[in-house]
Amino acid sequence: MILCRACSSPMHGQRCSACGDEQPLEHEELAQLSIAHLDCDAFFASIEKRDDPSLQPYPVIVGGGKRGVVSTCCYVARAYGVRSAMPMFKALKLCPQAKVVRGGMGKYVEEGRIIRAMMQDLTPQVQPLSIDEAFMDLSGTEALHGALPAQSLIRLQNRIWEERQLTVSIGLSYNKFLAKTASDLDKPRGFSIIGRAESLDFLELRSVATLPGVGPAGAAALERNGLRRIGDIRAAGPHRMRGLYGDWGAHLFALSMADDTRKVDPHGERKSISSETTFFEDVSDIEALEDILWPLCEKVAARCRAADTAGRTLTLKLKDSRFKTITRRRQLNEPTLLAHRIFETARELLAGDVNGKTKYRLIGVGLSDFTEAANADKGDMLDTETPKRAAAEAAIAKARDKFGRTAVQTGRALKAERDED
Repeated sequence: MILCRACSSPMHGQRCSACGDEQPLEHEELAQLSIAHLDCDAFFASIEKRDDPSLQPYPVIVGGGKRGVVSTCCYVARAYGVRSAMPMFKALKLCPQAKVVRGGMGKYVEEGRIIRAMMQDLTPQVQPLSIDEAFMDLSGTEALHGALPAQSLIRLQNRIWEERQLTVSIGLSYNKFLAKTASDLDKPRGFSIIGRAESLDFLELRSVATLPGVGPAGAAALERNGLRRIGDIRAAGPHRMRGLYGDWGAHLFALSMADDTRKVDPHGERKSISSETTFFEDVSDIEALEDILWPLCEKVAARCRAADTAGRTLTLKLKDSRFKTITRRRQLNEPTLLAHRIFETARELLAGDVNGKTKYRLIGVGLSDFTEAANADKGDMLDTETPKRAAAEAAIAKARDKFGRTAVQTGRALKAERDED
């Protein structure tokens, strides 16, 4: 079956008889697939380029100053080797002509909400993964929209471009793992399909790092046992994989067989919300580390507020100059989304490790164990300050959403920015 990428009409050749365009989307299983993954292309950078046309000719990096990290970057910058989470000094060394934009989480969140509402116009089965990506299950929507899921997705992709001047890439398959894998195949503004008949051959030679949940450490652990490709896991078989890695090994074998039984769950919860930064120079002084920690706590609080959620478990992450990672966790008395409470707790954990001698190259903070924001930061009869601080931070967030991040600044944040500059 062939559909036109421009108007979603069925095609019978390389040129659409309905609109005359030559953008065919062809696959034998096009009419049978309904699980999709939508990913906004270089989301933050694309919004900045759209809103400031003077940035269009340049590589654009969104992130902190020289001691910060890259949040995201446009595809021009990526061609120079710039990547998300890369230290800013390294990114600017690779691409010195790049324009660096600090960005504003408020407008990114709002844009994400608009695009998510467009997705929900197609199906209520939308599971957000972040503000710029989500799974969709379009099973049973043919009668509602008078179109195949693939046609509805083509129309959505075009609508987002026409109304928001932003591009998205879509992966379509029969399960979540393959849909997300497909969405990465042809960026930007890609539309890729992985069907049942081809899935095993498609996965055979791909790196184990393709598998969800397999990060660098997991990939290294698999490679130590000769498991470099997904086909190697399949050849190892379920018994050996379980013997080597327990339930995780059995799960990886199932994925190697293109078997993913996870459903698209609109109420699926994020596991954590976090922010971290890598330093331009290693830092050992606790006051300097605290100054760097504060804006990270503000970012976590802002992301929790945007997601209307609060966390009960706080995690502090440090990486020393020898690349050893230290993780500390603390269970809070009640859920929080307040930057002040996140900071105070993280600072206590920080004090337990920093001795003034060990040098650190990275610090991060995060929340997990989520509940609704309405259940957070209530305080009690002996704690009257927390509700007051919650009201103050809500007012600050409202002002920043309306007038920008710098509309209200704390003294510690100003100090950190001055030191960074």
